[in-house]
Amino acid sequence: MNQRNKWPVLPVVAVLASGLLTACGSENGDSGGTGSSVVMGMSDDVLATDPASGYDPGSWLLFDNVFQSLLSFPKGATEPQPELASGCTFTDSRATVYRCTLKDGLKFSNGDPLTSKDVKFSFDRMLKINDPSGPAIMFPMLGSIDTPDAKTVVFHLKTSDATFPSKIASGAGSIVDHRQYTANSLRTDHKAIGSGPYKLDSFDKDQAVFSVNANYKGTAKVKNSGVTLKFFHGDRAALKKALLGGDIDLAYRGLTASDITGIENQSDDKGLDVIEGTSAEVQHLVFNMKDPVAGKLGVRKAMAYLVDRDALIKNVYQGTATPLYSIIPAGITGHNTAFFDTYGARPSRAKAAAALRVADITGKVRLTLWSTPSRYGPATDEELKAIAGQLNASGLFDADVKSVPFDQYEKDIAAGKYGVYVKGWVPDYPDPDNFTAPFFGKGNVLDNHYGNATITGSLIPDTAAQSDRAATDKDFGRLQDIVATDLPVLPVWQAKQYAVVHDGVYGLEYCLDASTVFRFWELSKS
Repeated sequence: MNQRNKWPVLPVVAVLASGLLTACGSENGDSGGTGSSVVMGMSDDVLATDPASGYDPGSWLLFDNVFQSLLSFPKGATEPQPELASGCTFTDSRATVYRCTLKDGLKFSNGDPLTSKDVKFSFDRMLKINDPSGPAIMFPMLGSIDTPDAKTVVFHLKTSDATFPSKIASGAGSIVDHRQYTANSLRTDHKAIGSGPYKLDSFDKDQAVFSVNANYKGTAKVKNSGVTLKFFHGDRAALKKALLGGDIDLAYRGLTASDITGIENQSDDKGLDVIEGTSAEVQHLVFNMKDPVAGKLGVRKAMAYLVDRDALIKNVYQGTATPLYSIIPAGITGHNTAFFDTYGARPSRAKAAAALRVADITGKVRLTLWSTPSRYGPATDEELKAIAGQLNASGLFDADVKSVPFDQYEKDIAAGKYGVYVKGWVPDYPDPDNFTAPFFGKGNVLDNHYGNATITGSLIPDTAAQSDRAATDKDFGRLQDIVATDLPVLPVWQAKQYAVVHDGVYGLEYCLDASTVFRFWELSKS
């Protein structure tokens, strides 16, 4: 997610474990809300309580628990299953007509019935408002929605899109009560009326309080009596202090690599557990293809030959990430190692120098790497300084680093002022399309002036139309190989994810996986 807001995350090492486990939960769920309430702290803010606006990780965390979508991702799975719907299917071979049938007896948390009218209203509203910080950008393919009866919804797509089920299973598919929301504008009262496992009881700048929704009907089995989410507004020291002082039961998003490793080494003494998992979160260096320096392929190749990912992981991230050698991360269908195969894993000054010679570049390459201090993780500036050091150590570059606040950073990128800059990405849904189409499709979100006719003309539309996602491996492999050759971006790392929890708090391993869904209902406390 980009300017859209899932680019703007803290994608590094301060998050939560992902357990790749099988799905569970009864068809009707369990809204009894037994067990103690849980207090969770995170450094991210929740930027919106209205799903037509929010497109950041904090807001989607709220949406995933307060609202329902037609489909949802079971824990540990990347294929959506029915949630509000009893079933959904494409009714044509081109993947352009998608029909869903709702379950019986659905209600919002306030008791209002939930019907196909609410589903159509929610999507029409989101697209009409088209908030620049909202998820409407995910649905350029959505043409019209029919509701032949109270239980049936038919989506008509302008173009084939086999990933549409995954998109509507995400926070972008949250269904709102048409009686409680206006069609033309966002809510501004920080209230939320949904049909998910939880109700939002209160929301202010310091915390959000959730209780169990007795009207919930879905796949989740709730294991606590409520959740309080405390916001630390990027103050990692305060988050750590609250955790160590017992003011919160668990820390989610915001602890640094040194915090994680330090707590892990002393966890037995402090009654804390560090839980590690995997993630589909990635970070890239992005090259402005029109820049007089970074726009030269020889410069980009030289950098690809010199960046030492293993050293970055060891020295900057202390083992809390893994090297990334392609644009599709490990664990996602279609992943290959195109950059490893093309440029190798170990730095090569000789190959870098040869790339510069072929491009008729003599003398040191003067280059600025642009960073923003916290939006993509607390170690971003340190990481880019380390990369500049690696480039300069070769004797081929004279690189420095400049870091600017995120608002200015985004404006300058859009204006084409930077040659090399950093971007992080948390997927909207766990499909290779979400790591390729937003970056390399028409109107891509990188603002780096890159385009490739094979990618935009055939590979992206062909893979989007393929309902058998495993059958897209060859095309996605070709796409990754093209990107490794053209070098509009340089993949750097793929995140691991972490939670730090007090003894007696359980269920964290079910709360975050490649689906990016944080499941409040899996948390319990003895």
